[in-house]
Amino acid sequence: MKQSQLFTKTRKEAPADETSKNAELLTRGGFIHKEMAGVYSFLPLGLRVINKVENIIREEMDKIGGTEMRTSVLQNKEVWEKSGRWDDEVVDNWFKTKLKNGGDVGLSFTNEEAYSNILKQYVSSYKDLPIYPYDFKSIFRNETRSKSGIMRGREFYWKALYSFSKNEEEHNAFYEKAKVAYQNIFKRAGIGHLTYVTFASGGTFSKFSHEFQTITSVGEDTVYLDEASNVAINEEVYNDEVIAELKLKKENLIEKKAIEVGNIFSLGTKFSAPFDLKYKDENGEEKLVIMGSYGIGLGRLMGTVVESEQSLRESISSGSGSFI
Repeated sequence: MKQSQLFTKTRKEAPADETSKNAELLTRGGFIHKEMAGVYSFLPLGLRVINKVENIIREEMDKIGGTEMRTSVLQNKEVWEKSGRWDDEVVDNWFKTKLKNGGDVGLSFTNEEAYSNILKQYVSSYKDLPIYPYDFKSIFRNETRSKSGIMRGREFYWKALYSFSKNEEEHNAFYEKAKVAYQNIFKRAGIGHLTYVTFASGGTFSKFSHEFQTITSVGEDTVYLDEASNVAINEEVYNDEVIAELKLKKENLIEKKAIEVGNIFSLGTKFSAPFDLKYKDENGEEKLVIMGSYGIGLGRLMGTVVESEQSLRESISSGSGSFI
């Protein structure tokens, strides 16, 4: 694309309704256009960045055996009722609407149910596993608070990969590969030196999940990092018991503000069970598939680079292969 083809222009003044640095700078630079709170359009320059991010992620996912596909944004009420997450009392950030011919439909806010429902049609034997499908798609969440520019929106573009494994051993082996792949993504994006594998709550799925937290003074999260081991602990699970379990020393941990740029976590049989997603092993015994989830928000990653002045300068000055 030639510069003469660009219809966008840079702006001297900051947008009056923007409080976040990422949205302010990207708007002034002609990368994004604000439609409403939490909703942005990506202009030609912004789309070029998103495409670069997408290609980096795609390359790293393919290296570890990922298979790209595309799931629908429109979600079937009956599918989500199987897991109990259609209920607004369980999930309160759905966007839902009525179909003209009757019935309800929702806009994707995540993908576990969609993938489990699809894979149910294709998995029956141990020979069918493991499977590592992923896609890039727009996700919609009816967030009460959308004040962080492209970091926290009501519509955002993300990559989600789900692992479907025969057992915990197979799942754990892929989980570690995914962890390395994510670190490679952030290195290639120019924020690897600021991004730490962070132990966080595993919720109802496991004891820990792993976040990838980028250190920046404007971060929403508080983490305690050990620079020597290149790991951190999220404030939500920070206590003496966890520190001891991870074989860290409290005096070596430094409190920092950070932005979560990605996460991976084990799902166990949380979603395979309600969909009866099973396979027959070598002895003909039926077993539930073990699942894992691996997500990255592309706009959030782009915004994090902007929020980190050091990384932004390095990206801009790194030439033709730069992230920006």
